[in-house]
Amino acid sequence: MASSSHPSFPSRPYGANLGKMPDRSLGATFGASTTQQQRESARLERERERLEKERMEREEANQLTEEQREEIKEAFNLFDLDKDQRIDYHELKVAMKALGFDLPKQEILSILQTHGQPSPSTQSKNNNPSLPTHTRLLLPFPAFQSVMAQRILARDPREEILRAFELFDEGGKGKISLGDLRRVARELGEGLEEEELGAMIDEFDMDGDGAISREEFLGICLS
Repeated sequence: MASSSHPSFPSRPYGANLGKMPDRSLGATFGASTTQQQRESARLERERERLEKERMEREEANQLTEEQREEIKEAFNLFDLDKDQRIDYHELKVAMKALGFDLPKQEILSILQTHGQPSPSTQSKNNNPSLPTHTRLLLPFPAFQSVMAQRILARDPREEILRAFELFDEGGKGKISLGDLRRVARELGEGLEEEELGAMIDEFDMDGDGAISREEFLGICLS
């Protein structure tokens, strides 16, 4: 009689791995490595931007005359009331105005938001946490110098000359008279004689009206 027994098949270890979750350690390691690379890449990019910004600031400052650099420094030091080499919103506004740039509030805020740094404390320079957020941003001197260099270099020289003209032209007459010259000479401590002042008027008075007009003043300064 043929045997009823059947050949046995090798058992498969299904039960050993049944219900076991796949090993995710490799994926976790890869993810952590990718995140670290992204952070390092971002850090290097920030460093590159910082160095590029400093390079541009140096180039802009080098385009200024020594007198212009000194004026910027004096304005900053004058309004840096606590002498920490940083100025807040109000100090920035008056310092720029002293240099001939009377900007509206939004432009001042834009400068602070672009170039400013957070205050070392969570409060403003006046230690008043109720003040608006913009008062907690401070502008260091290198950034102030860069901002002012950009604006001074972009300024039309005619505007500078006409600003000087307005300092002479008391009352906004549109002309510089002998009396205007006399007043400015006195304010500057220049001991000029009446004949010398009159000779200055005569030399540059092209239309013979006894005064120097805006156009004549521009011609003097641009020649």
